[in-house]
Amino acid sequence: MTDLSLSGPVPDEAEDGVYLACIECGETFAPFAEPTYECAACGSLLEVRYDEYHGFDSFAGAGVWRYDAALPVDDGVSIDEGNTPLYEAPTIEDEVGVADLRIKHEGMNPTGSFKDRGMTVGVRVAERIGVGRLACASTGNTSAALSAYGARADKETLVLLPEGKVAAGKLAQASLHGATMLEVEGNFDDCLDIVSELADRGEVYLLNSLNPFRLEGQKTIGLEMLEQFRDQTGDLPDRIVLPVGNAGNTAALHKAFRELVEAGEIEESEVPTLTGVQAAGAAPLVEAVEEEADEVTRWAEVETRATAIRIGEPVNWPKALPAIRQTGGTAVAVTDDEITDAQRSLAEDGIGVEPASAASVAGLRKLRDAGEIGADEQVVCLTTGHLLKDPDAAAEAGTDPQTVENSVSAVLDAAGD
Repeated sequence: MTDLSLSGPVPDEAEDGVYLACIECGETFAPFAEPTYECAACGSLLEVRYDEYHGFDSFAGAGVWRYDAALPVDDGVSIDEGNTPLYEAPTIEDEVGVADLRIKHEGMNPTGSFKDRGMTVGVRVAERIGVGRLACASTGNTSAALSAYGARADKETLVLLPEGKVAAGKLAQASLHGATMLEVEGNFDDCLDIVSELADRGEVYLLNSLNPFRLEGQKTIGLEMLEQFRDQTGDLPDRIVLPVGNAGNTAALHKAFRELVEAGEIEESEVPTLTGVQAAGAAPLVEAVEEEADEVTRWAEVETRATAIRIGEPVNWPKALPAIRQTGGTAVAVTDDEITDAQRSLAEDGIGVEPASAASVAGLRKLRDAGEIGADEQVVCLTTGHLLKDPDAAAEAGTDPQTVENSVSAVLDAAGD
């Protein structure tokens, strides 16, 4: 049975008040002795836990490391990640008819996605453990972030990518930052299988979201989001709608909120409802929610133009499924056309995102139309990657340039003077 309780005695394995705990059997492990990704006793996911949990009065500064009191290390391999904007989206807010809508745009991180938050923590932990080569499987954003933070830390970096399935902007980033890039004849899940085996052999240090330390960085999205929303509105959001790929953010945000409850900062009743959105062609978590299943079944074939969430088996589903259910949330699948339409609508409000990011707004629309999200709700949609992560998709969603004669009158005519 999944154990998401943060209270209890601190085990002998704790180091500087930090330890790892299995979410299924409760076995505990030392945090920094050696690379540890899954429970040695039962094979389930691990979670970073602490001897003390902190409210907002404990935090100072800006960005991810504002929250160092709630993180497993005191500082990171940093490129000033975090402190991303919480935008208003008045056009979409009026259209969907909710009390308040904000867009938490994680595409405004240094490499253009939320993955930077996890890497600043994860790469520092890799240094503390003393590992050499870093590695990940990626649909693109993870490879870009790991390549940049690996370069910053002067670490060798290996990334495995599904052949022909990664957007150009993300490939360019990993290439420029000097990673060894290998395209595997398969999908993302195949890449993750390989890199996980390499990690088990001790060949690499895995920095996919299977690594519990990466999710500690990502939980700062939730901490920062609540602070910003409260500063802007004087209240806390009722619901957070977010894209789901490997389900790391769903798990990480839920952990952030659980820690705030444990610290006495918020009440259990104030925890926002978590609502996951997947592309219809890659929706195993949605299937599990709709069928009220106890586990997620892997989809062997997945396809969507939202490449960042083209994943058939979210590795963090054992954390994400309880997160959705315990907060009274749900999950919904949206079509690629619905995603593109949402991407255009965000652009009309001046917010540029890649397709996977727009899934959150597409999901909000769908659930609002179905009456599952109320008109009185205050909602935050999480957008995870910048528009230029996938320039081809942006160009297809936008308008084509016109060719005109070389004259002022021709330009005025074409511009609709």
